[in-house]
Amino acid sequence: MDIDFVITWVDMNDPKWQAKFSIYSGNKDNTKNGVSKARFRDNGFLKYWFRGVEKFAPWVRKIHFITDGQKPEWLDENNPKINLVSHEDFIPSRFLPTYNSVVIERYLHKIPGLTEHFVYFNDDFYIINHVGKDRFFQNGLPCDIAVFDYNPSWSQWYKRIKNNVRIINRHFDKKEVMALHHDKWFYKGYGMKARWNYILKFYDKFITLRTPHNAQPYLKTTFEEVWAVAGKELTETSANKFRALSDYTPELFRTWQICRGNFTPYNTYNDTRMFPLMIRPRQAVKAIYGQSYSLICLNDNVHIRNYDLVIDNIRNAFQHILPEKSSFEI
Repeated sequence: MDIDFVITWVDMNDPKWQAKFSIYSGNKDNTKNGVSKARFRDNGFLKYWFRGVEKFAPWVRKIHFITDGQKPEWLDENNPKINLVSHEDFIPSRFLPTYNSVVIERYLHKIPGLTEHFVYFNDDFYIINHVGKDRFFQNGLPCDIAVFDYNPSWSQWYKRIKNNVRIINRHFDKKEVMALHHDKWFYKGYGMKARWNYILKFYDKFITLRTPHNAQPYLKTTFEEVWAVAGKELTETSANKFRALSDYTPELFRTWQICRGNFTPYNTYNDTRMFPLMIRPRQAVKAIYGQSYSLICLNDNVHIRNYDLVIDNIRNAFQHILPEKSSFEI
């Protein structure tokens, strides 16, 4: 089974990008949440992403590297495993430029040459220990955790997730789905994380699912199915150049995939961890040095204290476990 990786990246220090960004954002200070510096800045860790892939997941067929026409100066674009992809290569031109990640993500299935089985990475997701294909796909299906989660109504992200859930409830009967795929929803390996599945077993409607903030496996046909039934909504909101409350997020595709039963139950929290650098920088550094997980997310924030020191410590940790250049570097 061929598996591709897809990763999105932006260089906000690029003067051309900055000039274009300021025209559309109307916010040169980057203080609003939707255009926060933390959403776009590059901490210089990208080369460790590539090193991690080469060392710990050498089986990947192709890496589709998505940018707004940019390329790190150190990246060897002639490496046969790299496919440099610009937004204009797969997103309709009338929606460009876009600075809204959820718009970029909904068109991933349009990437030229993408395989049916692929794993999507944000540029703050890293592989720090060995992973096999079966970490992401088993029996031809994505490995995932199907458990409900409570989200507070005041959360802006939750308001966007609710948009997804409305489409899901329009096309799936929750009781039928959970009965048909009972063993996947009540998989013992989920442990206590499945408690809401038992509590809400007899509730008629879907609510939000727990979403591991890390590398996500997908079937390309999942995107095609969702677009076939929700193309109107997805097309209309593709005009949102920055995050908006009317957005539909990638969790729509993931939830659809789960409701269709197109997944293998797997407790992804066993070997993944998200570290908000605002509150857990030391734990993040320790996890990298110790290679405590297969996959980690280093969640950036504009309010990180001692930012330069935190970044230096993380860079040193990456350099410790991944000191050799990869074939992706010139």
